[in-house]
Amino acid sequence: MKVASLKGGRDGRLVVVSKDLTTAIEVPEISTTLQAALDDWDNSAPLLQAQYERLCSNPGTGKPFIPEQCESPLPRAYHWVDGSAYVNHVELVRKARGAEIPASFWTDPLVYQGGSDTFYGPHDPIQVPDESWGIDMEAEIAVITDDVPMGTSCDAAADHIKLIMLVNDVSLRNLIPPELAKGFGFYHGKPSTAFSPVAVTPDETESSGAAEADISLPLLVRLNGEDFGKARPDIDRTFGFPELITHTTKSRHLAAGTIVGSGTVSNKFKGGPGKEISAGGVGYSCIAELRCVETIEKGAPSTNFMQFGDRVEIEMLDNDGQSIFGCIDQIVEKY
Repeated sequence: MKVASLKGGRDGRLVVVSKDLTTAIEVPEISTTLQAALDDWDNSAPLLQAQYERLCSNPGTGKPFIPEQCESPLPRAYHWVDGSAYVNHVELVRKARGAEIPASFWTDPLVYQGGSDTFYGPHDPIQVPDESWGIDMEAEIAVITDDVPMGTSCDAAADHIKLIMLVNDVSLRNLIPPELAKGFGFYHGKPSTAFSPVAVTPDETESSGAAEADISLPLLVRLNGEDFGKARPDIDRTFGFPELITHTTKSRHLAAGTIVGSGTVSNKFKGGPGKEISAGGVGYSCIAELRCVETIEKGAPSTNFMQFGDRVEIEMLDNDGQSIFGCIDQIVEKY
């Protein structure tokens, strides 16, 4: 099943979207918003699934689906927690500044709670006042949960994953170091995030472990029309979504509609730092990682962060070349 939220009101208007992303149908008799559907998921999901099957078998029952008219599937959320499931990414960042990562990073996940009151739509511009702040994309996978009790085990956590999305977790890299130096975490360095036009149930991803969002398809990143990354989310991953959910429920419950992100998807190259696609690697999911590799190999970075007018696209195609989630397509503009 595939769902989206059209622009209109703070929480959007819920639509069911056809498998090929060409048509959509509003379902006010079931729920007007995705958050309301998640609040009553056991009852609403079968009804939404029935509408999805009807739409896929008879596209004429819907209207054209236009991604540019979409908010993120959840235009705002009660809880957005982003992890760092790919410790390779963290290791590279530390190595570039001559530091080692603590051994605990390989066994104890890193997470931070991000701002969730204003998400970008998947085709909204990335608005930043000053391009010297180090504007970067971060291509990730995210899941949406139902209500998750405190103390949920890894075995039980997978059953709470209801929907999957792609993420552009925008980062302002040059604002992050002084914030972290205060010892109190991110704020200015993590502005609004964008999610894919469509959220899908795990069975739509052709994954080997659907309940765990174990996706083996490349996460495609294009920067100004050029291929920048095609890392696979199931490779070089230290923590799966069940581990991240278990970690976040150590001391709290998660409300239905909680979004959990994977962190920047990061693959190694022959056991070492990643390589650009042109050099035979799978590229990168953020500019910062490329800059770290340049620093390690050449002593200094040579690639700039994004500037006003730059365009980033994030997408995933199935084995038939069909977009699964639609494309995050954003241009950086001065606010």
